[in-house]
Amino acid sequence: MAFAFILRRPAATITCAAAALVVALSACSPAPTAPPQTGNDLPDAHIHGLNVNGETGQVLLATHKGLYDMSANPAVRVGPENDLMGFASAKDPGVFFASGHPGPGSSLPNPLGLIKSSDGGRTWEQLSRQRESDFHALTTTKSGIVAFDGALQTSPDGKTWQTATAGFQPATLAGNPYSDTVLATTADGVQRSTDAGRTWALAKSSPVIQFAAFADAQEAFGVEPGGAVHYSPDGGATWTRQGQVSADVQAIAATKGPDGKTALWAASPTALWVSTDGGATFHPANAS
Repeated sequence: MAFAFILRRPAATITCAAAALVVALSACSPAPTAPPQTGNDLPDAHIHGLNVNGETGQVLLATHKGLYDMSANPAVRVGPENDLMGFASAKDPGVFFASGHPGPGSSLPNPLGLIKSSDGGRTWEQLSRQRESDFHALTTTKSGIVAFDGALQTSPDGKTWQTATAGFQPATLAGNPYSDTVLATTADGVQRSTDAGRTWALAKSSPVIQFAAFADAQEAFGVEPGGAVHYSPDGGATWTRQGQVSADVQAIAATKGPDGKTALWAASPTALWVSTDGGATFHPANAS
């Protein structure tokens, strides 16, 4: 399965900080080439998360208009129409964590804080930090949850939180529920933690990537703002340039299938793309 990415200041402040970071990252690479039309119409152009189950093949998009199952044809929304700014899967099947804002007509608090689903995203329970936190970056580890909404924080259970020692603002966070290694993408390179997000160090000679994802506890992928793809066999300690995805990437996911083969997925505003050769080449994904 792919795993995928504390509001004491106003949400607008967080949004501006995130936007400034994306601008800084984008300045490091050339602008991506617009992808061709694929017929793979997506339900929303604002994609905040991508999750692919390597065993079942289910593809989920966390969007401005809720969670969508792209495995159905046509795609169907799963659960309420909430704006899922942060989205991450847990070790147990069908368990997800999310954050963001309530959708139209919802009685949920704004921001959502951390919410949890145990039924594949159909229903959600409120765990903590309602009306306080909009986690724009969110991931899971073997020891708990790592999230960012202006402060980088860790939680063993999604209910109690501790502020981590970190002097950076991540664009995205990537972890794996079978490991305590976490990657944070920044304008200076990849920040890496091996203790579930409590302490961090800048990975030496790391690429400046905007998105990162683990295929398993060790293998990781990263994508630059301009679409260049990088691969790490050792949890983000070292990286190798692979290929290029010619799309305006908004989220990525990596999977390890039952056959042991690795796949890298990327979502653009108009299409899904997949690589089955380690990120060297990409083709339109037929999620149906």
